Amino acid sequence: MGTMEAPLVVGVDGSDAGFRAADWAAGEAVRHGLALRVVYASLWQHYEGAALATGLGRPDGQVFAENVVGTAAERIRRRTPDVRVVTDVVPREAVSALLEEGRHAFALVTGSRGRGDISGLLLGSVSLAVAARSHCPVVVVRGDRAGLAGTHERITLGVGDADVDAAAVRFAFHEAELRGCTLDVVCAWRRPSHETAAHPLLAGDPARYHEERASALLDRALEAAVRDHPDVRVRRATVEGPARKVLLDRSAAADLLVVGARRRHSQFGMQLGRVAHTALHHAACPVAVVPRTP
Repeated sequence: MGTMEAPLVVGVDGSDAGFRAADWAAGEAVRHGLALRVVYASLWQHYEGAALATGLGRPDGQVFAENVVGTAAERIRRRTPDVRVVTDVVPREAVSALLEEGRHAFALVTGSRGRGDISGLLLGSVSLAVAARSHCPVVVVRGDRAGLAGTHERITLGVGDADVDAAAVRFAFHEAELRGCTLDVVCAWRRPSHETAAHPLLAGDPARYHEERASALLDRALEAAVRDHPDVRVRRATVEGPARKVLLDRSAAADLLVVGARRRHSQFGMQLGRVAHTALHHAACPVAVVPRTP
């Protein structure tokens, strides 16, 4: 799936969350046989250019940035010696730099919070903006110790109406195959509150009608991927309730939660749909947001 030309890219910024993301990305790069590109992006040169102009040597921002990528690379080589690591310091604003990196990446990996984020923030603004706008999959590394360590040996994939043979489905199957783990595929369903039993399709058992519809959707969504990945152990589930709550509950027993990017335009620009937004803020494991291919 990946090639030498399409590395896995991880953004670091000196925060603990960034270093944890780099650790996770190293394991992922080895699984996929990819090079790992460790990137620090910052606009320090705009604020500290005067120091260079006066001949005072490298500005503090550049020294810090080089220390961050150097520390991340050393940490990765010590823990995951098999990975090929490349580091880069990019003198650009972080979101636009990572989005540009994502044009030539297998996936982008970020921490859940950055160094400059407000204390108590559930998700950093850079990670949220990158997940909302990236053209390649974005993994936000978050969650509890078991989820980060990958000890559950289970990946959870959320499937919705538009996910028939979607990029998110393909991503999850490929990931499960490389890890040799179970793929837990979930389709949530709900009975509309305005529904009446008089509806001709709902005569008898309305709940069963909606559950069967969700089950048929799962079959359609997975058909091609199941055929192409016959060795992946798939567990299908249709669950009544809001998709975002159902998937959060399941993330507690998963090493990775995969969701498709439901993007919508608003006055604030591109925004993620509610399921991905909730997962990125609250999931108990890393979350992969996979954009639909046009």
